[in-house]
Amino acid sequence: MEAPIYDGTEIGQEGQCLPRARGRVRVSVRHDGTQTRLDGLWQSGSLKSVFPRVDGGSPTAVLVNTAGGLTDGDLFEVEASAAADSSLTLTTQAAERAYRAAGSVNGSLSTSISVGRGARINWLPQETILFRGCALERRLTAEVCPGGTFLSIEPLVFGRAASGETLTSGHFTDRIEVTRDGEPVLFDRFSLTGDIASHLAGPFAAAGAGAMASLVLASDAAEAALEPLRRAMPEQGGVSLIRPDLLAARILAPDGFALRRTLIPMITRLTGDDIPRPWLT
Repeated sequence: MEAPIYDGTEIGQEGQCLPRARGRVRVSVRHDGTQTRLDGLWQSGSLKSVFPRVDGGSPTAVLVNTAGGLTDGDLFEVEASAAADSSLTLTTQAAERAYRAAGSVNGSLSTSISVGRGARINWLPQETILFRGCALERRLTAEVCPGGTFLSIEPLVFGRAASGETLTSGHFTDRIEVTRDGEPVLFDRFSLTGDIASHLAGPFAAAGAGAMASLVLASDAAEAALEPLRRAMPEQGGVSLIRPDLLAARILAPDGFALRRTLIPMITRLTGDDIPRPWLT
């Protein structure tokens, strides 16, 4: 049975109260007839958003986890919306880290996206690195109106290979839900529990891959993007057109560095060279 998500303070094995991080960001943008402008920003706790100055392109919101990572009992929420004809890119300042859990309560990272008519949101966080003994549940939901575009690329790294770490224990659940004009069009969920490394070593799982990315493109241009993406796929990757306005892909790589080398050209192609600066530093 999966551990519950708890909005409170976790009690350690010896009865001590362990502090847990809370963070929430809500950001919205609108188009004023000439360009996209920030419409609203609300943030609290250990999650912040900054907006680097950009020349052209869409505004970029860079999310900063001031707690330094995620562990059991932590609760982080991101809400982003783009009104009609506006555009927004969201990324993270650095790779997120899912640390070893000290208790029995899963951490939670929830992202909710709303894309208006003719608008666009790119959800492009940097890698989430799973540490041995982690306990994290991640969820992404997106509502896309007609004519809107939603691009999501979420990289995941299975342990710190450079430190000789093997994921012999841990829990991670990932859930993606997309609706277009109120109609559910994608539901994807997978869960890794226990000896994750042994599970991933299987030939019909990940064949020992050290990193993975999930890609979703909900757009009227999804069908046109299918063949270019297929040509860019590595041997351990695949992309499918679910319907003319929706495609999904999953990509495996030996490690985070190799995965990033594959993803950056894809992001460049799919965003029209509007790649977030933190990806390049």
